[in-house]
Amino acid sequence: MNKPIKLILALALAGASWLLGPAMPAQAQASQSMPAAQLPDFTGLVEKAGPAVVNIRTTQRMNLQRTPRGLPFPLPDGMDENDPLFEFFRRFFPPQPPGPGVPRGRGGPGQEVPRGVGSGFIVSADGYVLTNHHVVDGAEQIYVTLSDDREFTGKLIGSDQRTDVALVKIEATGLPHVEIGDSSKLRVGEWVVAIGSPFGLNNTVTAGIVSAKSRDTGDYLPFIQTDVAVNPGNSGGPLLNMRGQVVGINSQIYSRTGGFMGISFAIPIDEAMRVADQLRETGRVIRGRIGVGIADVTRDVAEPLGLPRAAGALVRSVERDGPADRAGVQVGDIILRFGDRQIDKASDLPRLVGGTAPGTRVDVEVWRRGERRSLRLTVDELKPEATASAEGPGGQPGPQAPAQANLLGLAVTDIPDARLAELRLKNGVLVEAVEGAAAAAGLRPGDIIIAVNNTDVTSARQFDELVKRLDRSRMAVLLVRRGDAAQFVPIRPEQR
Repeated sequence: MNKPIKLILALALAGASWLLGPAMPAQAQASQSMPAAQLPDFTGLVEKAGPAVVNIRTTQRMNLQRTPRGLPFPLPDGMDENDPLFEFFRRFFPPQPPGPGVPRGRGGPGQEVPRGVGSGFIVSADGYVLTNHHVVDGAEQIYVTLSDDREFTGKLIGSDQRTDVALVKIEATGLPHVEIGDSSKLRVGEWVVAIGSPFGLNNTVTAGIVSAKSRDTGDYLPFIQTDVAVNPGNSGGPLLNMRGQVVGINSQIYSRTGGFMGISFAIPIDEAMRVADQLRETGRVIRGRIGVGIADVTRDVAEPLGLPRAAGALVRSVERDGPADRAGVQVGDIILRFGDRQIDKASDLPRLVGGTAPGTRVDVEVWRRGERRSLRLTVDELKPEATASAEGPGGQPGPQAPAQANLLGLAVTDIPDARLAELRLKNGVLVEAVEGAAAAAGLRPGDIIIAVNNTDVTSARQFDELVKRLDRSRMAVLLVRRGDAAQFVPIRPEQR
């Protein structure tokens, strides 16, 4: 190659370098392209799990009188074409075949009309479908539509309101069904996918990440929080991991508008399958109970009581002759351990007790008056919850003797032994007047003070002596009975 040509090539290469910038190392180029290479591909898992996701619509009979123009079904009294929801229903609920046994017509007494739309997924080839309790609650007919547009009439096998899980059966065989995953192995930040029927739009796929685990939004379930777009109609649909396995049932959303706002909750699939197995076997869920009312233990309560950390379940009430009562559990105890499981927060206890078979003997560790104690109780079967008493704090007013407020702003009087026995208390004093620190802490006349820190209160005189000896630079806690329940009330002595 002659010199002029070499010179021209050198100048051309130099110009290209000036236009494109300095050359980048291969490693740097790879790092810049890495984010695009790591974006997930959801097509495989949707193809795998999608055919097992179903649409569930329910109907009920109502006495209807008119059918607004453009709507495929009559509306109840009180809704017309000017109602804000009318356009929503007209757009997103197109006319559908009424299904087997549903009468056709323009309204009238006993007309079967759509009640709601939700989602579900097939868990076995012989037609068992898992969904939410609130999707099928109150329905007179359940219609299950598969992804291939086949429609079946569903039979409700059982439904559990406490966990919001329901099991439906359709008469078919050889059906596509999902693979059940392990929700305990989910990690925060992991990609997940929801498939369902938001607003009646079947087989809609949305994706996001796991935002948090073990969110407390109910007594018996630690929910999975995600940022997957979940809207009305997604309820009951599956939450899937990247392997196409179901790890949860989409159940709730946090919303101020009724639509998705970036926070949704799913029932962990391992909890849901335990419920489903019981529903399949017996049609209902059997849970344990021990007969206590509980509350969380705060740091302000834990420190004065000598607890190493704010953990456990504070016993606010004990059901008379219940399992806890028979075992010697007392109001004011803090349950630290149930069986071999530690209680970190109050919501842990109902889940552990509910998952224990009735008749099981369990060792329980409690914190009482500054020390740990071990008790043994026998779990009973959960019964319908009793209505809380609406009586005043003390039930009846105590003796009206004059009293003077102390450093806590409390004036108290003794309670006759007969009244203590009636209240099933061994000790305590009745609050007669409240001011200052006590009023700010929420105490009121009629409350019964059972203990100060770790010391039982036996008389009004002894109570005032205990208050005088309190360290005014530290918080104290009073065990206070109000109505049928008790709680620890943090309070700081006044600086007099």
